[in-house]
Amino acid sequence: MKSWPAPFVPAVPGQGDPLALYDTRTRSVRPVDAGPVARLYVCGITPYDATHLGHAATYVTFDVVGRVLRDTGHRVEYVQNVTDVDDPLLERAARDGRDWRELATSEIELFREDMTALAVIPPDDLVGVVESMDEITDAVRALVARGAAYRVPVPAAEGSGEDIYLDLAEAPSFGEVSGWSPEQMDAVFADRGGDPDRAGKRNRFDPLLWRAARAGEPSWEDLMLGAGRPGWHIECTAISLAHLGHPFDIKGGGSDLVFPHHEMSAVQAVALTGGDVFARHYVHQAMVGYEGEKMSKSKGNLVLVSRLRADGVEPMAVRLLLLDRHYRTDWDYTPDLLDVATARLERWREALSVNEGADPASTIGEVRAAVATDLDTPAALAAVDAWAERTLAGQWDDAAAPGLVARTVDAVLGVRL
Repeated sequence: MKSWPAPFVPAVPGQGDPLALYDTRTRSVRPVDAGPVARLYVCGITPYDATHLGHAATYVTFDVVGRVLRDTGHRVEYVQNVTDVDDPLLERAARDGRDWRELATSEIELFREDMTALAVIPPDDLVGVVESMDEITDAVRALVARGAAYRVPVPAAEGSGEDIYLDLAEAPSFGEVSGWSPEQMDAVFADRGGDPDRAGKRNRFDPLLWRAARAGEPSWEDLMLGAGRPGWHIECTAISLAHLGHPFDIKGGGSDLVFPHHEMSAVQAVALTGGDVFARHYVHQAMVGYEGEKMSKSKGNLVLVSRLRADGVEPMAVRLLLLDRHYRTDWDYTPDLLDVATARLERWREALSVNEGADPASTIGEVRAAVATDLDTPAALAAVDAWAERTLAGQWDDAAAPGLVARTVDAVLGVRL
């Protein structure tokens, strides 16, 4: 699957500070212990609606993660999946009377446009489920062969064949990523794609690996598994193992993916590889709300990036809006926050348009130190604010300063001025 055009990333003198991030699995902020190549996997979209600010917050956050890693001297291998066949996509296509493939294609293209506008560096591999069916079926077959999965007959009213589930009784690492209690898991499992009350399951949390073909649903033929399509979690397990190996350095996504999605994909990977961990760091973007509720397609309370762009909002103002909230803090969008971001963008441009500016060295150091400390982007923005105010006071004579600060803001924060 094609990605989107990569923005130019300017060089900045010196090198950034080593990155430390909060790891959901260990519940601590700790260094990202990557080698010369830092390997990053971020869960992508299910393409049945356009990019909202919650999506954008996630991809801007991990864009900055990648930028910081590059600024510290790493080469980054970045993989992102696209869930281009799944229940929500099929349901939306049926509701709107559209072919599910056409719906997915159009929404993926809009997502590419939004990411390009927001100056997000594209993944090296943008990988869809449909194009990864061989890797996914290989993984499911391996789990069955190892006795880590079992079959449940499809209810007679729905057709024939057998669904295949992972057996969590054979997965001692279950629960390590989220750290959740069974009660916490039960509270969200059904709402997040699980089927806890499915007859024939051995454990109510056992995740679906392969859904046998049903009438009116897309399916793929497999001699061992039978005709069907993948469950949700196995796609990320298979795609990440195929493209990054294990363990890789960072697995990222929204905080609503901690359980069950990231928990299950990790358990499946451990069962497949026999390793201790799937990823060394699990990093999660907090939720973005609107009018007191989480922003989500199901609630219909979306603030769409494409709509903001169509209304004339500068994409860099949207990016500044997102960077002004720490990635681990839930927040609610209100239009006045966008006004603040737009005013900040104009102030920075005013300061960068002068012929001479305040000494940039301390500002560059403050920006780098802030983002290296659990991605404290609000502190990084405050450092640039302070430089702009000093510069506009007019008592400075460093002709190189505006250019150096602009390059730093662009390279590290992804804000093109």
